[in-house]
Amino acid sequence: MSALIQAQHLHRRYADTHAVDDVSIHLQQGDILGLLGPNGAGKSSCLQMLCGVLAPTAGEILINGIDLLDRPQQAKQHIGYLADKPPLYPELSVDEYLTYAARLRKVPKAQLPALLDQAKQRCALGDYAKRLIANLSKGYQQRVGIAQAIIHQPDVIILDEPTVGLDPIQMREIRNLITELGAQHGIILSTHILPEVQAVCNRVQLIHQGKSVFNKPMHEIQQHEKVLIHLQQPPETQALLKIPTVQSIENIDPINTGRYLLSGNNLARSLTQISEYCVAQGWGLREIHLQQNSLEQIFLQLTTGEDSLNNNGLDNNTAQKVATA
Repeated sequence: MSALIQAQHLHRRYADTHAVDDVSIHLQQGDILGLLGPNGAGKSSCLQMLCGVLAPTAGEILINGIDLLDRPQQAKQHIGYLADKPPLYPELSVDEYLTYAARLRKVPKAQLPALLDQAKQRCALGDYAKRLIANLSKGYQQRVGIAQAIIHQPDVIILDEPTVGLDPIQMREIRNLITELGAQHGIILSTHILPEVQAVCNRVQLIHQGKSVFNKPMHEIQQHEKVLIHLQQPPETQALLKIPTVQSIENIDPINTGRYLLSGNNLARSLTQISEYCVAQGWGLREIHLQQNSLEQIFLQLTTGEDSLNNNGLDNNTAQKVATA
């Protein structure tokens, strides 16, 4: 199955600023790709290039096999886009606005009623068809924005900060909608809300200083585990390396000794074994718990050099890695 998006070696320069530097983005049907990065990292430039509103300085973009630069009109028929500020007309009703959006997308007149009903149904807007957009809550205005992005049945949906300004209930509803849409489309979700990415995305790509610095499936991120232990009478490092399934150790608090992060394989299944070993050695086990890798840890490590695993407030230079496999 060919990729819905194949963006290869994208570059974008603004005068002397290299905003996007050799970034490649791929999207398959069923993918929900979380595109992350600090402010000014180049995310918006990447999204604009993928949507065809900003020409890359160099690189190639294929949308469902169609070259976006050579055949922009044909390629854009496969793209639905919701900007961070939905392009709504508050004086129009939901039906009037979606009809207008469909005509802009050159939806055939004979197909328009069916596609209009389908978009409203998928976005739970059926009871609001005659309501003015100005009178809708922000959550339902976001639904209208998503409906205009899917009314022409695109293969690719690009959403830029779709839950900004929503309350927790509205955020959950939009996340559920994104998950449902992901079953039949490929989705790129750009957001600053890391738990949102963990909740709905199956792949994560991080842009920093114009470069792609991280690109992995979500399940691989969640497989990386560490175990924190606090020992009352800690032994020498070499003795700690003999703990079953442990491959490396970090001393996360060298001032107040006894707190370590253990890395290895299948640590989640080995907590009991690790506990029993520490107790049998007489090390005075005071604390043990599993810490899974999170997007926050990865984000901080790659963009600032900080390590949020260090729960004592020590910076990454203080946390000393004392042994490796």
